[in-house]
Amino acid sequence: MATGVLLLEDGRRFVGEPFGAVGTRVGEVVFNTSMSGYQEILTDPSYCEQIVVMTTSHVGNYGVNPDDEESRKVWLSGFVARSFSRVTSNHRATGDLGSYLGAASVPGVHGIDTRALVRHIRSKGAMRAVISTEGLSDAELQGRVLAWPGMEGRALAGEVSCTERYTFATGAGGPRIAVLDGGCKVNLLRLFASKGCAVEVFPANTPAEVFGADCDAVFLSNGPGDPAALPGMFGEVKKLLGKKPLLGVCLGHQLLGLALGADTFKLRFGHRGGNHPVRDMETERVEITSQNHGFCVDPVGIERAGGRVTHVNLNDGTLEGFVHEDLGVIAVQFHPEAAPGPHDSRHLLLDRFLRLVS
Repeated sequence: MATGVLLLEDGRRFVGEPFGAVGTRVGEVVFNTSMSGYQEILTDPSYCEQIVVMTTSHVGNYGVNPDDEESRKVWLSGFVARSFSRVTSNHRATGDLGSYLGAASVPGVHGIDTRALVRHIRSKGAMRAVISTEGLSDAELQGRVLAWPGMEGRALAGEVSCTERYTFATGAGGPRIAVLDGGCKVNLLRLFASKGCAVEVFPANTPAEVFGADCDAVFLSNGPGDPAALPGMFGEVKKLLGKKPLLGVCLGHQLLGLALGADTFKLRFGHRGGNHPVRDMETERVEITSQNHGFCVDPVGIERAGGRVTHVNLNDGTLEGFVHEDLGVIAVQFHPEAAPGPHDSRHLLLDRFLRLVS
């Protein structure tokens, strides 16, 4: 019987059943605590070059369909779960998860002790790993792991961004939003369009004088990799501080922090899932948020630049949001558009930011 192997850089080895594509891929092994929404996770560009472990026991039971895709392709390098369902039961399904992964050339492994794996990642931190379903030796797998450069210093936003400017929505009387695409999820664009906004999307390497020229506000999207490795992007963003209202989500939040002179750092195992509690410091409300990031902004630099912390993660106290009122900046580390996840924070996109633009 064929086997699937997940080998971590510290030598920890997990063996299970192969699923999806036959192949071998390397990446950073991370875990996601969402109970559903696996297709949105698979197609989230922020997972580029990562092997994602789902903490929920059963994955794949409701199949896949084109409406749940958040970008043009599957981006992650490997998919791991306690149990992948080979049976699909949902009226929206147009296919099954195994075939979907196979068509995307993404190997999966299931039937392993994911609780032990996640506890190991939480203890040792996210690390390099290899997933294989083609019977390679441990020595060859270990060599591939050690040859992979890791996430720090990686400028991946340009690899997942659109390559040409395009119009997502022509608008219905709302403001004109320019989107700098570092790995944008479609639901972010949908929400702006639902409010009548005209939405124009630009590649990550676009100069500020282009994406900031004919718009009422600029939105900086989510995306993968190390934000500090993108001096060109946050350098262009810096040119628009105080000139256009700016909103950043996830990677966009980090780029705005860097543009203000703050530092970023890598979290031990990151925040990924749909159940992360965040306190809104202005309203004292706690919102359950969707998150997917491995880097964070140092709040000391934000306050030094005249900004104000607005959101804090209640699990570890890290920065989750800030504003700079004089410069017209709003930034949040979590995903207010969800997809997947709760909708507690959608008002930040649809109300707070659009009020600032108005």
